[in-house]
Amino acid sequence: MASAVAEGNTNMQHDTGLPIRFGPMDPLVAQVRRSLQGTLFRTIVGESPPRRREHRPAPGWFGPHSMTWRLHQDPSVLLGGLRALMLQTMHPLAMAGVAGHSDYKNDPLGRLWRTSAYVSAVTFGSEAEAEAAIRGVNRAHRTVHGTAPDGRPYSANDPDLLRWVHLAMVDSFLAAYRRYGADHLQADDIDQYLTEQALVGSKLGIDGCPSTYQELRTYFSDLRTAGELTASPVARDTVRWLLRVKLSGPTRLPYALLATAAVNSLPAWVRVQLRLPVLPITDRLLVRPAAGVLVKTVGWAMSAPEPTSVPNR
Repeated sequence: MASAVAEGNTNMQHDTGLPIRFGPMDPLVAQVRRSLQGTLFRTIVGESPPRRREHRPAPGWFGPHSMTWRLHQDPSVLLGGLRALMLQTMHPLAMAGVAGHSDYKNDPLGRLWRTSAYVSAVTFGSEAEAEAAIRGVNRAHRTVHGTAPDGRPYSANDPDLLRWVHLAMVDSFLAAYRRYGADHLQADDIDQYLTEQALVGSKLGIDGCPSTYQELRTYFSDLRTAGELTASPVARDTVRWLLRVKLSGPTRLPYALLATAAVNSLPAWVRVQLRLPVLPITDRLLVRPAAGVLVKTVGWAMSAPEPTSVPNR
């Protein structure tokens, strides 16, 4: 995720209608940009900045002309990642695994760092790096199993749960890009992205991942019809925690804005079940424009020349 942001396009035009023009940088502006970049790197990836495109080996599963690169190198991927965490809580068995085996409340950025590293490796890494990331996920999931509060057994390596977690992330990256991304996606672009992500799904051990947008919508609709998706009390508590996670001063307000924008991009039925009210007028007039500016600013900062080191946390 963070490696994607480091590839950010500095000439993005968002649908907020509020483009930003950054002129030639004087030393003060450059210093501010590098300081912001360092803060973002530490927040998103932790100890060290991701490798830039010019430092990478030959593309692995994807390349510069893929839709996966196009979406995952856009800074809107940050908002998509946060939305994915919220959406994933809607599956009670997936939520049981998080509640029973994750230390996210004591290590709020740890999961973000791990997700960032995984998305970066699978998207931009060599085939060996991508395969290693997949093995790492499957290895970590081996110990994530138990019994949900409703009495059903669960296992994180269950193909159905893997499919849910994977597709919730894919759907969220799409939703974030369509709302805040660099340009407009055509129907064929979306289907190409889903076809590419179906490859990732197959590597995870998931058969029959949707390869078209209609198939993706049918997947979510079928789960709802079957009663598989519902917001448990633990899910609501987790999402409330995500909205109020305590970060350091410089990142507190930007995170709050991104979290609000992530909530507003969720489907209405999800917001209703999670008890997350949205005021349409406020969203259109305030949240979307502000989030669009923030996403663009993140892209501007993260596409600065790579720092030789990242200050210690």
